[in-house]
Amino acid sequence: MSRWPLAAAFAAGAVSVAGFGDPALDFVPIAGFALLVWLWTREPSARAGAALGLAFGAGLFLVGVSWVYVSLHRFGMMPAPLAALATLLFCLYLALFPALAGYLQGRLSLAPAPRLLLAIPALWTLTEWLRGWLLTGFPWLSLGYSQADGPLAGLAPVLGVFGVSFAAASAAGAIVALFTVRGPGLFAALASLAALAALGAVLRGVEWTAPRGEPIEVALLQGNVPQELKFVPGRFEETLETYARLAAGTRARLVVLPETAIPRFLHEVDPRYLERLAAAVRARGGDMLVGVPVLDGERRYFNAVISLGASAPQTYAKSHLVPFGEFVPPGFGWIVAVLHIPLSDFARGPAAQVPLDVAGERVAVNICYEDAFGEEIIGQLPAATLLVNASNVAWFGDSLAPAQHLRIARIRSIETGRTTLRATNTGVTAIVDHRGTVVARLPSFRQGVLEGRVQGRSGATPYVAAGNRPVVLGSIALLALALWAGRRQSRKASAGRHLSA
Repeated sequence: MSRWPLAAAFAAGAVSVAGFGDPALDFVPIAGFALLVWLWTREPSARAGAALGLAFGAGLFLVGVSWVYVSLHRFGMMPAPLAALATLLFCLYLALFPALAGYLQGRLSLAPAPRLLLAIPALWTLTEWLRGWLLTGFPWLSLGYSQADGPLAGLAPVLGVFGVSFAAASAAGAIVALFTVRGPGLFAALASLAALAALGAVLRGVEWTAPRGEPIEVALLQGNVPQELKFVPGRFEETLETYARLAAGTRARLVVLPETAIPRFLHEVDPRYLERLAAAVRARGGDMLVGVPVLDGERRYFNAVISLGASAPQTYAKSHLVPFGEFVPPGFGWIVAVLHIPLSDFARGPAAQVPLDVAGERVAVNICYEDAFGEEIIGQLPAATLLVNASNVAWFGDSLAPAQHLRIARIRSIETGRTTLRATNTGVTAIVDHRGTVVARLPSFRQGVLEGRVQGRSGATPYVAAGNRPVVLGSIALLALALWAGRRQSRKASAGRHLSA
């Protein structure tokens, strides 16, 4: 295989990143994947398929998650060469999953149409799902996230983001088939594109959940505390005053602060300050959700969100932690000496937690990148009426990460039929309605209060009821069917050669 197919695959992956941030470019990842699929048809061997998949993944992740370098070097104080090497190795690890899909599709013996429309999409979906699970998982830049604004998003409440990934990959395969297949396969490709667009549009119009109670006024506080100053001695009091001032300026019933808005253990915070925050909302029967690390009686500390105000005190402790950023995997204690990240060895909160009863709503809280794991979010549903994500994406500076994270939150709202409130330190602080539309947002890297009126909702989408099982099992079934069909086709061809001889 010459170098140009590898360069084309790398470029296709790199360009695809644009569709995960800008809603006007959601067609780009499908086009990029279509180019990869076309390259796979030109280079049919499993080895070439793996190399092309690796090149595509390298382009996708080296560009798309380049912000890992910002976190490691600028804020983690890791030396630049070591941070660059760590980022490269992480991205190449992620690229192994597209490489696996490429290798496996090269091993299939199938007619072009079922290969392009079913087998390759099924393999891509399964390897995306595997990437989101293995070694605690990293499902960032799954193909389905790029489709929050298109008709394929209608599949999210039914099959989740991986179901949207399957549909997007199938659409890309159909596009390739239009230019490479003739006869019945061409009609199958046209029918597939039409069916996906029509099904997505119809499902997009379905109201899977219903309003519950009266709308409430909410306020999301964005303190814009520079990450490099957040844990500096002497800055603590200024940070507290910032949030107290912002909270005093709103009359909302539910007020939400970002992750670790209070950058000190809860027991070290002056109780008079906590009472000051609580008093700001208690008088109107409201509550405040505050991000703060919490130490328990066993000397474990948690990345947590606590409630203050009219309701009984409640706590959510983050369960899905970031490796190296929030916990140190066994055998990697030495990395603490390289990375200067405060509070980098949190304990894991309980896997099963209940929504917080605050401000007349039942709020499913998640912290930072926990909302990238859809099947974990639905663990608090259908009981929850609202979703709240408290984040501090300041760790990644002015990079692609905040826009990508907002796209993830939008898909979570579509999957669950719930409004998402995103309170962040530096952005993107936003209100996302139950259909995944951003109804309000604050400019990034500015202090501010985002106020809005939101509606709690009840009921369960099919995805809330079943999770990822249908799309995973369905993809496995499709591959099993493809293997059976391929073997049957091979036997027929062998029998034909035998008769002709």
